[in-house]
Formats: sequence, C-alpha cells, structure tokens
Amino acid sequence: MKQQWQQYENILKTAVKPALGCTEPIAVAFAAAVAAEMLSGIPDNICIYVSDNLYKNSMGVFVPGTGKIGLPIAAAVGALGGNPNAGLEVLAKINDEDVQHAQTLIDAGLVKVHRKTVKEFIYCCVEVKSGNDIAIVEIRGGHTRIVKKMLNNNIIFSQDLSQTISTSSICNGIDINIGHIYNYATSADFNDLKFILDASILNSKLSQEGLDNTYGLAVGRTMNNNIKRGIIAEDLMNQIVMRTTAASDARMGGAMLPAMSNFGSGNQGIAATIPLVVIGEHFKASDELLTRALIMSHLGAIYIKSHYPPLSAFCGNTVTSAATAMAMVYLAGGTFEQSCYAIQNVLSDCSGMICDGAKSTCAMKVRTSTSAAVNSFLMAMQCIDAHSQGIIAENVEITIRNIGKLVTAGMSITDTIIIDIMSN
Repeated sequence: MKQQWQQYENILKTAVKPALGCTEPIAVAFAAAVAAEMLSGIPDNICIYVSDNLYKNSMGVFVPGTGKIGLPIAAAVGALGGNPNAGLEVLAKINDEDVQHAQTLIDAGLVKVHRKTVKEFIYCCVEVKSGNDIAIVEIRGGHTRIVKKMLNNNIIFSQDLSQTISTSSICNGIDINIGHIYNYATSADFNDLKFILDASILNSKLSQEGLDNTYGLAVGRTMNNNIKRGIIAEDLMNQIVMRTTAASDARMGGAMLPAMSNFGSGNQGIAATIPLVVIGEHFKASDELLTRALIMSHLGAIYIKSHYPPLSAFCGNTVTSAATAMAMVYLAGGTFEQSCYAIQNVLSDCSGMICDGAKSTCAMKVRTSTSAAVNSFLMAMQCIDAHSQGIIAENVEITIRNIGKLVTAGMSITDTIIIDIMSN
C-alpha cells in the first residue's frame, strides 16, 4: 500500500470507532473507570472537571444502561461498573446494581461536577476516592486520550503531548484533500478497505432498534408510522431519512447498542453510514462498492472537520452529510466532479445549524442534514451545484477552508452564548 494511503487508513482507524453512548459523557465514564481501577477499595467520592464544550454536550443526553442524564451518573457508574479496557464501550456491561449504587452516591452529594477553563475543547479530569486513597485520570484532546494518571499524588503515567495525535490534529502534516480521498476510496485494494463495513453492521442494528422501540423524540419511528398510515410516501428519500434518524433516536435515547462513531461523534458516524447503506440497497451495490463509498464518506467527513475544533457551536452533521452526499454520487455512478458538486450543495444548505449540546433533538438535526444530502446528491447528478455564493467558493477546497474559518474564528462567541444560555 502507498504510504499516503497507509496514512489515510491510520486516520480512519483512529477516528472511526465503536462507541456506546454519546462520546462526551462516555469520556468521563471512561476516565472514571480507569481511575477506579487504580484503587484497592470501592469508590466513595467522585469529583469531575470538564471543559465547557464537554459540559455542554453532556447536559441533555441519556447515559446507556442507566435511564438517566448527565455527567454525575456517567462518572459514578463508570467508576463502579465500567470496564477500563473497553474504551468508548466502557459501560457495555454495567448492571442495575451499579446504577443504583451510583445514584446513591449522587443523592448523598458525593459526586460533583465542575467546569474548568482550559484551551482544549475535549478535556476532563476525574478524581475518584476510596477511603484515604485518591486516583486521578486526565484526558485531553480526544475522548479516550489519557495524558496523566496519578495515585495518591504519585504520577503513574504521563503522556508527552507533543508526541501524540489528538483528533483535532489528525490530518496535520498529511497530504490529503477531497481529490486524494476519492482516489484512495476508489483505487485502493478492497481487502485493505473492507474494515469499514463494520460501520454498516453496527449502525444498521442501531437504526432497527430505533424503529422497533421508542427512544427520545422518536423522529424516525414517527416517520415510519406515518408511512404506514399513508400520510407520507415510502420512497427512497424518506427511507434514507427515516432509517438514519431512527439510529440517532436510539443512540441519544440511551440504547445499549454501540454506534460506529466518526471523529468522536456517534451521530456523525450514523450520518456517514446509514444513507449509503439504504442507497446501496436501492442501486443493488456490491459490498465492494458500499465499502468504497463508506471510506469516502467517513474519511471525507474527518478531513473537512479537521479544519475546525472538534467541539464547537457548529453542528458537525452538516459536513458529515456533505461527505455522505459525495459518496451517494459515487454509488449512483456519478463522476468525481459531480461528487464535488454534492459537497458544495450540502454546505450551502445547512451550514448555519448550531450545536447546542447532545440530546434527543440531535436526531432532528440528523434528519435535516440527511435530507440536505439526498437533495444535494440529486442536484449533483443533474450537474447542478452551488458555487461562488456566500461562503461557498468556486472550488470545493476553498469552501472547506471557508467553513473552517467560519467555525474557528466566527462562531466562538456563539459557542460561549449557547453554553451561557444552557447553564442558566
């Protein structure tokens, strides 16, 4: 394999991972589990420090297996029953006793959350006590990126931050653009790419769970019910939107099934996957064609998102769906030029969508961006594209840089205001 393609594979395997539950509270649960493992006794006191953005994304989302919302339950159940070796699937084996014990600690005021001003958007530090012993785990720059472990003021582990890769810098120093991504996805050996098919398996199971049972706002399930009643049509677009949002419903509603995440987001992993599974079924695409499309959407999304902070006031489903629309064109037999049209069209449509934390309404935003992806793909197949209008440039690479500038320089105050509103 070419060195450049090996770098792309490394990016994908770093940023596309199974995750059980929303990745922000799960990062805290993971840190708590790792800290608790260092203690000889049962945790009896937990203190959590998090960045504003991690705090924002944990305020309204259900923690899997608990039926409860927020960082206190995530940290407590992680410390008491989490698997420190399971990464973002840390809570896969918790039980009712763990949840009850965790709630007892919370009710006794022994689990406290504090916001901390730090430069990293993804940051948490968890202190877990048992008697006179205290274990501390610090995460920076990535949801499972442990940079320090301490036990009773003794450093057990310390990471040299200059030598590690965080999600925010994942594409730094790598020759990557949309054209290179397209070439990699369409030209690399199928056997080197098919690992990405795991995304279709995991996220399809989550989608079916969201259709079979009621989670959150039941956005996808509501669409399905109205299809059965004859109010809306059972056409390709509605199938794509329904099945994609159903997966988001289940994820944000606390289903005990992992999502294949993208760049730290399960919803964005879903948005990069399910539309292609559905459209692949429609066009009777082979596993190889679906694989190449999934590589295109997941790596394309990572590349575009690498232009701005990993947590911000910008809903990342927009750019993920732009990459998905590019891959839709490929599955439908379109050209690379038309794939670029599709990206431009999505980014011109819903780039103003804000992120106001992880919660049930994220499924509605997934619905919005997925609808934009389908419309944009259909326009692109007719060689219709948005260009040289507003922030959308003549060239897709310039547009991507414009999006990065908009989020990084233009939306920081928006993020501050959103967090302020949510905290009051």
